[in-house]
Amino acid sequence: MVRGRSTFFYLPIDFRNKCNRGYAFINFVDYRDIVSFHNTFNGNSWKVFRSEKICSITYARIQGKEGMMKRFQNSALLQKDQEYRPLVFSPDGQLADDE
Repeated sequence: MVRGRSTFFYLPIDFRNKCNRGYAFINFVDYRDIVSFHNTFNGNSWKVFRSEKICSITYARIQGKEGMMKRFQNSALLQKDQEYRPLVFSPDGQLADDE
């Protein structure tokens, strides 16, 4: 992620095998940044991880930082270690305090 271009990032983890579930949620500050992100990653494989999976970018059912924060505010996920929680960024790109 590029500093200052996203306000929310969450990579769901399967806690049994400690691997990601193969999808993520990203909220961009400016919708126009989605185009370059899509052009860079969509359709590419994840060679670094020795995986045959291909990246496919789609829109999420819940949109916006506020919507995502509301979705997770009462989640058991927030009781997990900090490393498993969603990352929330301030407008200047700094990691925000727990909101």
